[in-house]
Amino acid sequence: MRIEMREGYEGTGPGAITPDGCAVELYSRLPVGEEPDIITAAVPAGARILELGSGVGRMTHPLLERGFTVTAVDDSAEMLERVRGARTICGPIENLDLGETFDVVLLASFLVHAGDVEVRRGLLRTCVRHVAAGGCVLIQREGEDFHANVPRERSEMGVPPAGGWGRGDPSGFTVRMVSAEPVGDGVDSVRAEYVFPDAVWTQTFLSRPLTKDQFEEALAEAGLKVDSYLTPDRIWVRAVAATVAEAETAD
Repeated sequence: MRIEMREGYEGTGPGAITPDGCAVELYSRLPVGEEPDIITAAVPAGARILELGSGVGRMTHPLLERGFTVTAVDDSAEMLERVRGARTICGPIENLDLGETFDVVLLASFLVHAGDVEVRRGLLRTCVRHVAAGGCVLIQREGEDFHANVPRERSEMGVPPAGGWGRGDPSGFTVRMVSAEPVGDGVDSVRAEYVFPDAVWTQTFLSRPLTKDQFEEALAEAGLKVDSYLTPDRIWVRAVAATVAEAETAD
């Protein structure tokens, strides 16, 4: 079955490709990194997490192992087929309305930089709609030189094949950010390459750079406010409902 790509998005390489250019097999191979540790340190133990854009469960599975309850949402059924141990929901994130709230809403993978402003607004409204009173929203931003420092590349070790979460690739791979070209209205077309010994994947996607001030303005428009930047590079952010943040400031 052929999947129609979103305008401005493209993906190449072996296996299923989602409408935004993500390759299912590629994301099954990518290592977890430090993200689960950052999340664990920022939220209460055993929290109920709504993970928006979970993909194949790269972060879902480590969070489950740390004792969290996770509801994983993605618009790709092929991605969600690889998630184990979590409740899964397939559909567009920006339209999600589950009629329930969670201790933590997680919006990772730079989704807040959606090229379409209305999509970004929808994503943030979904976060607000599903975060419980006293809960928080964790957001992953792009690095501040993400669009300027191109081309660049880095080499990483692959995922060791263990634990039942995918095949793994212990041999390592190279990630190249090839280009970030303006396409109008403050949006860039970004091209990435992932080179493994046995396969190569590419992804082209639209991304809207956001300065710290622009990011905080986008949050405020949705009724959110930065509670803290969780990492020195300000890539990971904990946000709360603006009314809660303002009340705590007043106290």
